[in-house]
Amino acid sequence: MELTPPGPRGIPPLFARLVDDSALFPPGEASMPEALRAHFASRAGEHSGVLGVFLCQASRLPELITELIKIKPKEPLPLSLIIDTGLGGVPKAISIVESRSEILSLRMVEMPAPSDVDEVWLERVSEFVPEDVIRVVEPRRGVGWLDGVRKVIEHGSWPKIRCGGKAGENFPSVDEVADFLAVVSGSTGASFKATNSLHRAVRHTEESSGFTHHGFLNLIVASARCLSGGDVRAALESTDGAALAAEAKGMSDEAAKAVRGLFASYAAASFDEPVADLGELGLL
Repeated sequence: MELTPPGPRGIPPLFARLVDDSALFPPGEASMPEALRAHFASRAGEHSGVLGVFLCQASRLPELITELIKIKPKEPLPLSLIIDTGLGGVPKAISIVESRSEILSLRMVEMPAPSDVDEVWLERVSEFVPEDVIRVVEPRRGVGWLDGVRKVIEHGSWPKIRCGGKAGENFPSVDEVADFLAVVSGSTGASFKATNSLHRAVRHTEESSGFTHHGFLNLIVASARCLSGGDVRAALESTDGAALAAEAKGMSDEAAKAVRGLFASYAAASFDEPVADLGELGLL
């Protein structure tokens, strides 16, 4: 996932491989054929450089493989394996993926952490996942959450922050996101991944649910300010798309690379929406 300028197919380094495809997950819940068809269409499109890996549950690997055999892709599908079968199911799932290297390329393994993120569990994660595959672990928000984030980083995994969902409690506050960013940016060489309800670039309130959604551009600008000593909370709270876009445009390639070293990617059920927002803001 090379981020050096000019980025894949001329995509600005700040947005290269930013959006991972979670069409199989809520609120998308596309069928496997639909999700793969849309993914390969995006991968062949003019903004393919913004597209990252395809997310699939370990429990649906047989279904994924069956469809890929029908499609016969020219190159193996870059895959993030979402572990929904428990830690004990990781070795078998990875073995299945590796046995199908002609159609699958395992880039990432993601899993929720137990309520108590203990050292033994994290060591087993490291043992089960090959060294050349990125490990992503999601500690649950709550008491001791940031200690869990620190432990995840110390064991060489990326922490994941969930930014929304179907209920109000799934949405972290601005302070919680800012505290998370402070912990990750304060750890040398650490990266994080985000997920859920980040399909739009700018912070907004959704009329149908009344929930206020974080914006992925807010997260990018907040990450930049975190690294440069700026006002992180103001960046997360901003609903001024033009101002956020101007700040993003003003970053040097070196700064953009540093920001994306911190904020590695995020998962979105829709690829068209984030691309459309970036286009409207003049960022692509």
